[in-house]
Amino acid sequence: MIPMDINEFRGFHTLLVMAAFLGIIWWAYSAHRKKANDEAAHLPFDDDEVEKRTLEQEKTEKKQ
Repeated sequence: MIPMDINEFRGFHTLLVMAAFLGIIWWAYSAHRKKANDEAAHLPFDDDEVEKRTLEQEKTEKKQ
């Protein structure tokens, strides 16, 4: 058996990391993640609505 040198190890490591990267990309953009991705895309806009409701509540509490 021929011993593995550092360059062969680097080649295998590169392939392993590339496979992991492609797996994560495939998982992130797969169809079953669409709902979660759409919800995450709207999070900044949801914060504005929460802030408006909080300001309205503070105004009504000051009046009382």
